[in-house]
Amino acid sequence: MVVAVYGGSFNPPHVGHALVASWALWTGAADRVVLLPTYRHAFDKALAPWDERLRLCEALARALGPSVSVSRIEADLPVPSYTIDSLDALRAETGARLRLLIGADVLPTVSAWKRWDRIEQEYAPIVVGRAGYANPADSVVFPDVSSTEVRERLRAGRSVAHLVPADVRSALGPYWSAA
Repeated sequence: MVVAVYGGSFNPPHVGHALVASWALWTGAADRVVLLPTYRHAFDKALAPWDERLRLCEALARALGPSVSVSRIEADLPVPSYTIDSLDALRAETGARLRLLIGADVLPTVSAWKRWDRIEQEYAPIVVGRAGYANPADSVVFPDVSSTEVRERLRAGRSVAHLVPADVRSALGPYWSAA
């Protein structure tokens, strides 16, 4: 069994995240997907509170079905969150064969990641393309939907119905209207 670990800020989760997780299952790239929200970003990116992002990831996982789950493991690890540490802890906890699922938009930053060399060797990244970015050859390219755009629309009181799955939208609390 292959478990794709889909890490991210999920600040908030949107249809792009849903499409990527579903694609990994639909194509057989993975048997299960674990959403791994970042507890505290290693590059000090400003994030909504952990509990808010976790709750929305759980709503997304419920919407996507039983093959998708959410891991809270980063809340128990030292901060900031480093992907290699999270992957190692998940592997120790589950014993599963893990692969890291990432978007091509993060590829320019991996040289700054802690132990990217080990991630490549031990967790065989699945890289998906994203419109507007340099994408690996033969990768599927997903629409350029961003959490930044979702937050901006929410702050402005504009609809996000086309950007955020219904189950996640219904879980958006008051935090997001002021985000």
